[in-house]
Amino acid sequence: MNLRIADLFKLDGKVAVVTGGSRGIGYMIASGLVANGVKVFITSRKADACDAAALELGELCTSVPADLTTADGIETVRSAVSAEHDALHILVNNAGATWGAPIDEFPEIGFDKILDINVKAPFMVTQAFLPLLRAAGDHVDPARIVMVGSIDGLRVSPMPTFSYSASKAGIHHMGRQMAHALVGDHITVNCIAPGPFESDMMAFALNDEAMRAAVEAEVPRKRIGTPEDVAGTVIYLASRAGAYITGTVIAIDGGMATK
Repeated sequence: MNLRIADLFKLDGKVAVVTGGSRGIGYMIASGLVANGVKVFITSRKADACDAAALELGELCTSVPADLTTADGIETVRSAVSAEHDALHILVNNAGATWGAPIDEFPEIGFDKILDINVKAPFMVTQAFLPLLRAAGDHVDPARIVMVGSIDGLRVSPMPTFSYSASKAGIHHMGRQMAHALVGDHITVNCIAPGPFESDMMAFALNDEAMRAAVEAEVPRKRIGTPEDVAGTVIYLASRAGAYITGTVIAIDGGMATK
């Protein structure tokens, strides 16, 4: 038995992939992992943004620009990781997009694009990395997959983001099914459901003083989420402290799911 904090949450020497890691919640998660000694590969569809983020994060971070909605893009990332490592300890499926339009005007492409990016791509990325994840996990220290869902997958969103909400609810349940399928391979799968954080998706609201105040007022904790909030949760799930947890959805929302 070892209950020392330093050992329970130790991540030094592990290898991680964080999709969509160049900005927003993905960047926050990547920052937390790098700060704790993890070698992190980040992806983004925008090469300049991905390279710039990796430069900021330092020598433990590698930029792999790729479009993960394509087989070639997924292979680009898988090849980059496997060229340097025989195992992948942590996979964070974070990359996502949103679309909003009134219900009478919501276009078909608004479903095709969002479901491809938010649901299909995380599944295909996970599938591609399964050999490396299986190589990393064992009975005591399984490999970890963290699926980034949303509070909008747990509640009815006040915004007309029909495909986004559906995709995040889908991620939550797909994560549970993946957890059931992979638990025997020493791989855990858990979902996080963030509320409002600083991100491009929330910029329209958080960059306006009055709208930001309204968002903060809606959160029972009366504030926007911080990097410590989301990175701390992922560190917990990826560490020895979280090794016995799989198939869960953790709301990181300041209490919004309780309303």
